[in-house]
Amino acid sequence: MSHLDAVFDDEPMASLEWPIPREWPLSPNIRTNAMKTLWLVRHAKSSWDDAALADRDRPLADRGWRDVAKMGRRLAQRGVTPDLILSSPTIRALATAEAIARALDYGRKHIVVDDRLYTCQADDLLEVVQALGDQPKSVLLVGHNPELSEFAHLLSSEITYLPTCTVAEFRFATKSWAEVGKIPPERVMLDYPKKKGRGAP
Repeated sequence: MSHLDAVFDDEPMASLEWPIPREWPLSPNIRTNAMKTLWLVRHAKSSWDDAALADRDRPLADRGWRDVAKMGRRLAQRGVTPDLILSSPTIRALATAEAIARALDYGRKHIVVDDRLYTCQADDLLEVVQALGDQPKSVLLVGHNPELSEFAHLLSSEITYLPTCTVAEFRFATKSWAEVGKIPPERVMLDYPKKKGRGAP
């Protein structure tokens, strides 16, 4: 039994292999237009209670579960409907991705697990995004710090740090993900569990 099966024992998630497949396992709600929306989500607060666990096996802490439930509700209230959810292979990232997917009525079988989203650099994350092609209009990526904060800062200098369970939204006026990192975002928004207010930031 893998570390994923120990937590997610029902319908399997997709597993990404390199090179990128010709067709992504996209949500059936996919739409296409000249805008691309990227949500970067730092995984929710993890637990350090069991020192014997390998880093990738650490689960969410109680606070993490509360925070991701809150953020999932906020995203749902805003009408967020990603065409594709990408996640790091760690337990804490997958738990975050699945909780958000459930809140957004996004089938867990469409969550793509990508090993490149773990122990990587900001440039690696940019490469993953730029290789998405033209098909998905909106992508939600769940990953880790420090690389996720560095990637967000690369996309917009307004962002310097992403606390746990923060959602950073970027909208780009382009038909191709290959342009991300080359053109500035048209819109940047940040939301996080402790942010005051309800619904949209």
